[in-house]
Amino acid sequence: MEAISTRELKERLEELTGQEVLLRGWIRNHRKQKNMGFIDFFDGTCFKNPQVVYDSTLADYAAVQAYHVGSAIEVRGKVVPAYKDPTTPEVQAISVTLLGDCPEDYPLQPKRHSVEYLREIAYLRPRTRLFQAVFRVRSVASMAIHTYFQDRGYVYVHTPLITANDAEGAGNTFTVTTLPPEEQKDPSKDFFGRATSLAVTGQLEAETFAMAFSKVYTFGPTFRAENSNTKTHAAEFWMIEPEIAFCDIHQLMNIEEDFLKYLVNTVLDKCADELEHLDKFTGGGLLDKLRGLATSGAARVTHEEAITILRAAKDRFQFEPKYGEDLAKEHEKYLTEEYFKSPVFVYDWPKDIKAFYMYQNDDGKTVAAVDLLVPGAGELMGGSQRETRYDLLCQRMDELHISKEQMYWYVNLRRFGGCTHSGFGMGFERLLIYLTGVDNIRDVIPYARTPMNCEF
Repeated sequence: MEAISTRELKERLEELTGQEVLLRGWIRNHRKQKNMGFIDFFDGTCFKNPQVVYDSTLADYAAVQAYHVGSAIEVRGKVVPAYKDPTTPEVQAISVTLLGDCPEDYPLQPKRHSVEYLREIAYLRPRTRLFQAVFRVRSVASMAIHTYFQDRGYVYVHTPLITANDAEGAGNTFTVTTLPPEEQKDPSKDFFGRATSLAVTGQLEAETFAMAFSKVYTFGPTFRAENSNTKTHAAEFWMIEPEIAFCDIHQLMNIEEDFLKYLVNTVLDKCADELEHLDKFTGGGLLDKLRGLATSGAARVTHEEAITILRAAKDRFQFEPKYGEDLAKEHEKYLTEEYFKSPVFVYDWPKDIKAFYMYQNDDGKTVAAVDLLVPGAGELMGGSQRETRYDLLCQRMDELHISKEQMYWYVNLRRFGGCTHSGFGMGFERLLIYLTGVDNIRDVIPYARTPMNCEF
């Protein structure tokens, strides 16, 4: 008899009811009575798993009763609908075979563990219901990203993870070198003949491909050596970065809104059981938040208009909203959850707080940058129309002491058939925090890379 997955069993429940099946998986919980036992069985292929019921008629009943939580087992048995939930199968065991034993001191006992404790055993936490839900959502959202762009004619570009430029200009990069410490003062002797680092973005390289394919996207790991231990920062994280030729900032906002709604709707559709569990875990409200986002339109205001709105209510804030400065979390919360009660695009930001590559508006003070703020999370996406005028780009790079010579290839895009183009970036883990309600980046990535943490 061929083994089937619990996912297949659930999908074919009506057909398989009354039939014998063979399952392979693990014991999540094992409740024993005098003449029977109940095994919470899972194989990771679906969220709502069958219960295995066995009784004293089993030839090896005593041995099965001794099986520990965490053990790998093979179950042959008859399928019946569960009494409490007819959509979830139950298996009445004919035989239960031990495939891989587990000691009694197995760290994942059938009780609620804190997320802090589970981070200490990150190699085991995918077996818990919480992280089965989180990482299923991560998987589905990953595929939805590719499906969205592929179905709309975008080309997927693998931008380099090792680079000689820091597009953001923040300097928080990990150095890549093969030289011993005493020789690192001279990068010309290093492997690449120049100073290199792990990439904080794939944007600049993606722009070169947008000038050839019109619509491209990157989706992969990026790195930032930021010594921060907040809930929202990690040294290694994933970024989604599309770049679109012949696209201005207003068209970009349309794409961002459509993209986000597609992702949310896909996860709502394909991860219903997981989201139901996460909704309960996070205290409720998650499903309502996601459904609201999927159906509501996003407001659009300039940075100046946003500051004017905030200043009218400034007595409500710890930090005073000021023209020419960034928004605080409390400001984002007010705009999305109280004033507009919807997602909000804030665009035309002050030039002095944004990156060199953003299109300079005619007012000489702002650039065509846009942040998408969403209820319950604040900033989720950041993008801009890119500066396409050769002289203005060079001027801005000079102002910020960015080498035009080293980045000649990027500057030359403006000389060799340049056109209006735009793009945005979204941290994948930031999206997952929003989709799952789990509020720490360490809990939405399989193995978090944070200061003083690289154990697993």
